[in-house]
Order: sequence, then C-alpha cells, then structure tokens
Amino acid sequence: MTFLYAGGEKLECQRMGPAPEQAPTLVWLHEALGCAAMWKELPTELSSRTGCGSLNYSRHGHGRSQSTTKIRDVGYLHHEAWIVLPEVLRSAGVHDAVLVGHSDGASIALLYASQRPPGLLGMVLEAPHVFVEDITLEGIRQAQAVFESKAQRDRLRRYHGSNTESVLRAWHDTWLRQDFRDWNIEGVLPGVECPTLIIQGEDDEYGTINQVNAIAERVSGPVQTLMLSGCGHIPHASHKIETVKAMVGFVSEFAKPPGRD
Repeated sequence: MTFLYAGGEKLECQRMGPAPEQAPTLVWLHEALGCAAMWKELPTELSSRTGCGSLNYSRHGHGRSQSTTKIRDVGYLHHEAWIVLPEVLRSAGVHDAVLVGHSDGASIALLYASQRPPGLLGMVLEAPHVFVEDITLEGIRQAQAVFESKAQRDRLRRYHGSNTESVLRAWHDTWLRQDFRDWNIEGVLPGVECPTLIIQGEDDEYGTINQVNAIAERVSGPVQTLMLSGCGHIPHASHKIETVKAMVGFVSEFAKPPGRD
C-alpha cells in the first residue's frame, strides 16, 4: 500500500497493472464498512483479466487512511463523489476510468457519473442504492446488534485498525438518523450517460430490485443488469464466479487497452 492526498486527507491506496497512460484504470469504491483491503484479490484478478490498470483506495476514516472525528451529514456521499473522487483521480494521474463501486461506493459512482466527467468509460455497480428503503434501515439495525460482539469487531479491526469504532458509528449513525430517511439521488440519474452494469443479489438484506429498476429507468446511458438468486449484499464474495465473469465481459467490451483485440 502507498498513500495519496485528496480532500485534504491522506488516503491509503494500492495500484497495479498498466500505468494510466498505457490503459484504462479500474477505480475501486468500497462499501460503508469497507476499505481497500476488503476487496481482497478482486482488483488484481480483474486487472489481470482485462489488461486494465487498477486503483484501489480507502476513503477518509477507513482502513489505514487518515482517521477522522467529523460527523457525517446527509450530503457525505455527494462530497465523496464531487470533491474527493475527482482529486483522487487527478492525484493518481488517471485519465480513462472504469468505476467499480459496491453499496455506498456504487452510489458515489453514480453521483460522480451524473456530472458527465470526461474520461469515464463505464461503471460496474454492485448492490447500489439511490434511495432509502425500509429493508435498508432494518438491515442496518440487525447488523448493528451483530457488531456488538467482540468477534465481529475483531474481524473489522483487522482491516480498519484504530478506525474501526468510527467506521461503525459513521455507518449506522448516519443511515439511521431521521433526516437521512429522505435521502434520494434519483434526480441526478439522467446525467449518467456512460455504460453501466448493475449486479444485485435477490436476497440482499439492504436493498431490493426497486433500486435496480430506478437506475435502469432513469439513467441516459446503456444499462446491463445481473440479478443473482440466493445472493445477499456482497455478490463478489458469495457469487464470485458469476460476478467476475460479468465484470470481465462488461469491461472488456469498451475498455480495451492499446494492442488488445
């Protein structure tokens, strides 16, 4: 891992594969409780199979990135998408990007894409959310109880270290606050013009097919969807073979590095 600076903070990152001037770059945007390391071998595998470079970073307060004591407001995902992510890409010298976002990371990808940024080739969205559902809040409440156990906290601590408690608080305190109940980004979706692949588990404990339908109906660009039966909130973990196959096929269609057929 190395570090870069964006949004005034020091963020851990991992780079692999071709340099940005040689091939498109896969940019990994993790979930609310995630970080760069929690993608495990997936960035390396997708980079190798597509010939793209890879930039995998942890947001402020996650993983080994700089700690934070800031209280998140309702616009925190907008800030990550419209302020921090552009600085990450500039700092890393990324010109042509394919965003791979999971959960909160998928929402950040959609918000970023809605600004029609140059060089955005496409997006892979796993378990995206564009509005708050009752199942989302109930899933967070149930997970909050699970993470009271020492074993679960220790598992997260392996990835987040001293950031563990603040990551947990930021997640449930933000999503369960009353003014977040009306959070909704459907209004920006018509600005999304790049090709998009949506991967959704039919048994996702935090969201339903309504999220997928809202995105597919409102974005301006082409959309592919993959619904996975018996799959929860993390398709790349529980249904890795199907998920990776879909990702590779999608990315390879439009993000071919120079010299590849």
